[in-house]
Amino acid sequence: MTSERVHKIKEKAVEEFRSFFVMALYLWFVFGLMMLNEAVILKKPSINFLAQGFAVINALVLAKVMLVADDLRFGRELDHLPLAWPILYKAVMFGLLFVVFHEVEHYVVGWFSGPSHALTLPTVGGGTWAGAACVWAIMSVSLAPFFAMREVSRLVGVGRVWRLMFQPGARAAFAAEEAGRSRASPAA
Repeated sequence: MTSERVHKIKEKAVEEFRSFFVMALYLWFVFGLMMLNEAVILKKPSINFLAQGFAVINALVLAKVMLVADDLRFGRELDHLPLAWPILYKAVMFGLLFVVFHEVEHYVVGWFSGPSHALTLPTVGGGTWAGAACVWAIMSVSLAPFFAMREVSRLVGVGRVWRLMFQPGARAAFAAEEAGRSRASPAA
């Protein structure tokens, strides 16, 4: 293997890990907030660290599912439309994928645990269709900011988006650059 090929493989691995890490971190934040919300609503006296551990594990597993689905071009059917539509579509489709994956995962774990566990009711949303639809809606809304940032980053560049978000003065520089660009281009 040539050193150039090894370098490209390393770059790809680093990029995949970075994507995985960002996805897992975002999902952990969402799942952790969902667990915290449940604790507040049910007036639980303390934080359930076991549930928070499951939130981390679910985030890691679903981030990998997200990476694989993304590599398979899942949810890319509307990429040719204005940006709002692919963002919303991906949020809804990945929200659905997560709910379905969670149910399949629950069924497989139940199947390996024995016949009595294999036929257990679905766990998402308390085992009802309305509950599952509610979880799907919450997941879809929760994923929309993630996909918005990712799609804008793909268009503008990850480095530029990070500078705009976190570097002092970057917004003013961006605005000046855009103003210069609009003066230089002829009116449509």
